[in-house]
Amino acid sequence: AHVVVALCDNEHQGIVPVPQQLGNGRDPRSNLYWGALYGVRSYFARNGWQALAAEKPSDARVLERALFFAEVARGSKTVPVYVVAEAWDGAQIEPAIRSFLEMSAGRAGAVIHFERGGSEREISAGGAAHLVAFVGHDGLMDFSVPTPAAGRGTPRSAIVLACSSRAYFSDHLAAAGAHPLLLTTGLMAPEAYTLDAAIRAWASGAPPSDVREAAAGAYHRYQQCGLRAARGLFTTSP
Repeated sequence: AHVVVALCDNEHQGIVPVPQQLGNGRDPRSNLYWGALYGVRSYFARNGWQALAAEKPSDARVLERALFFAEVARGSKTVPVYVVAEAWDGAQIEPAIRSFLEMSAGRAGAVIHFERGGSEREISAGGAAHLVAFVGHDGLMDFSVPTPAAGRGTPRSAIVLACSSRAYFSDHLAAAGAHPLLLTTGLMAPEAYTLDAAIRAWASGAPPSDVREAAAGAYHRYQQCGLRAARGLFTTSP
């Protein structure tokens, strides 16, 4: 899975301002969507994923990269799952979304080199990943981006954890040839517990309806919004 995280940014994004330490889009360490308690890097590192050292990104707009590994049960076996997460400068949310959509279409492929178990390894990422995700503010509420050209190769699944992502991303994902595994129908907090639950359910081979249920269950546990409301917030259909 490859996750594009647009860092929360009070200055450059059309959001309700958050405390400065959470909303500095140039500082991943304490950013709401990355280094804070429920940010992608912090949450995954504390909740059953092994953090691996990966090579630094060459794109200066990507401020940090994190790589995580876990074994996920699938029937009577387990499958190895790698999650590449990249923290984009919050001021660069438009190119971050463009990059995510290109990945959804099977382009912008990458190879990530890392070390695990004392040996050098590599995995396919970007548009070569099986699952791509975007986490952050729904920038398409503020600006438009070109619809990606039809996808290439095997269709991949896509997750967009941003407010009302079904309304803003569905047409782009359809054009890209990506399967909308998990989108949202209203305002939400794009925190990492939902992403974690969705990725684990997907990796287990569960159908999209179970991925939605897992995401809703996690969201309710942390937000205490009621399971019915959480189910209504997530959708697997465009």
